[in-house]
Amino acid sequence: MILTKILFIILILICAAFYVMYIWDFALVLLIVITLLPVVMFITTYITQKHITVEFAVKDKNVSKNRDFPIQLVVTNRSIFPIGKAEAHIEYYNVFSNQISSFDVYLPIQPRNSQRVTFQLSSRFCGIIKIRTAYINLFDPLRIFKFRTGKNIQTEVSVMPEGHEINGIVHYTDRVNEESEMFSEHRPGDDPSEVFDLREYNPGDKLNRIHWKLSSKKDEFIVKEYSLPIDVPCAILLDLKCYKDNEMTLPVFDTLIETFLSLSQFLLDNERGHSVIFFNAAQNQFIELTISDSSDLSAAIAEIINSVRDNLFCQSPEYYFADNSPLSFASFTYISSSGDNAILDHIDENVDADFKNAITVVDSAESFDKINAGYSTLNMIPVIIGKISASIKDIDI
Repeated sequence: MILTKILFIILILICAAFYVMYIWDFALVLLIVITLLPVVMFITTYITQKHITVEFAVKDKNVSKNRDFPIQLVVTNRSIFPIGKAEAHIEYYNVFSNQISSFDVYLPIQPRNSQRVTFQLSSRFCGIIKIRTAYINLFDPLRIFKFRTGKNIQTEVSVMPEGHEINGIVHYTDRVNEESEMFSEHRPGDDPSEVFDLREYNPGDKLNRIHWKLSSKKDEFIVKEYSLPIDVPCAILLDLKCYKDNEMTLPVFDTLIETFLSLSQFLLDNERGHSVIFFNAAQNQFIELTISDSSDLSAAIAEIINSVRDNLFCQSPEYYFADNSPLSFASFTYISSSGDNAILDHIDENVDADFKNAITVVDSAESFDKINAGYSTLNMIPVIIGKISASIKDIDI
């Protein structure tokens, strides 16, 4: 563009010399036209800049990992002047990481019209992808002047995690929520407040389970099978505190979220309602969400991902333990990327639970050996980044 300006200045000087040397009306008209042309270009482009609006159009705010999703840049020109060329500098990043990527988009902008440019993005990791315009440069038709507009227009897309199949044993304990009315639809239990099924008497059945009225009508003994409560005090504490600030930050966060998703789905598949506890940076507090079905889980995943701020701030679980003591559960699972001995010691010594697990996301098995100090009641489970199914295969919960 600097070269264009230099050439135009030279052209004006040539026209001026031509006018001095040749006293013709044509020479004067040519000099006036060449001199006024940059002024006209400046004024029309300036007016156009003031009448341009920029926005992003996103069809789906929730997308899947490793799949392209379309983003539209919409530039609306309300003026009567066209822009032959505009240059948009687009930046995007995952809030779980500070690595910013960028690219340029070029487009013409017609008068009294909206121009849409569609581009594709994808993400290998879950999280929130933030897309913004660093700037949009507008050039006049002669490319003498450049005006900047559309700075920091942004949108965001949530990239959902993927669940992984895990194995383990789900135990049914005597600890239940006495106020709950949630019972298994597939397994009998020992809760007399709800009848699961009626069947014929078998030798060894307890006499107090015989349905006497129905038995008298059928002239045979009918036994009541009681229900199995599934709303037991089962909790997952998800520690979103960022303990690493390097190229592994994004894979660690991704594995953390997907480990929780996989474990939560495993519990639901086994009719075990549960709760998840995490620090919501948007609300600046620890919150607890109850998960009873797949819709609860989807909502919880969305809230967890959207709770993370750009600075990755997260309070340590120590604050949660300090404000919520004592804690008693049938099952308690702590998911983190840290081997903080103080937190692990607290869970081992002070959290009352029939089954306690500490799932730690690590780079390799060797790094986990430095964390595992041997706890009396706490089952330590390492999850190597990206290898969730292979890592969680014998969990007792």
